[in-house]
Order: sequence, then structure tokens, then C-alpha cells
Amino acid sequence: MKLFYTISEVASIIGESTTLVRFWSNSFPEYIKPSRNLKQNRMFTQKDLDAIKRIHYLVKEKGLTLDGARAMMKNNKDGVDNTAEIIGRLTAVKDMLLNVRNSLDK
Repeated sequence: MKLFYTISEVASIIGESTTLVRFWSNSFPEYIKPSRNLKQNRMFTQKDLDAIKRIHYLVKEKGLTLDGARAMMKNNKDGVDNTAEIIGRLTAVKDMLLNVRNSLDK
């Protein structure tokens, strides 16, 4: 696990654009608090990345608005955390199994 992630690394991890990560970072300052390096680039911690993953799940998977996602994160933090984490783990397992299948096909 890294200490800090760049905005492009965060965007790559969640499969979205850097513009969207920047927008969410500005829209959810109570959950995402990136620091800045000497070049003034945003540097995200693991906690920031986890919050972005939760927002991604709520907005892109569940179809909530930003206000709805904010309310869900505020009122049901534990449930959102668990669901987002489970989906992340299942996605990682799926990717691993696809890699195994691809290597066996060769």
C-alpha cells in the first residue's frame, strides 16, 4: 500500500477520468482531503482513495445523485464501506480468475 496516490493513479484505480476525480474531490471536501506537493498536484491518501471508491459505488453503481451519496455516506457509513469493499474484493478475484483462464488458454 502506498502512502500517497496521484490523481491519475486514483482515476486509473476506479476506471474514471481525472476530471471526475477532481470534481468529486471538490464536491466532497468532508471526506476527501488531498494534500498538495511542491508542484501543487493533489496527493491522495488511502483514506481519500477509500472515500472515492465509496462515492464511485454510490453514484455509478447505485445511481445516486451527489446529494444522495453524501447523505448515504453520512447516515450509513458502515454499510457503504462494507459493500464497496466487498465489490472491490470480488472484482479483484474476478480479474485474477480471468488471468488464470487466459494463461491456461495459451
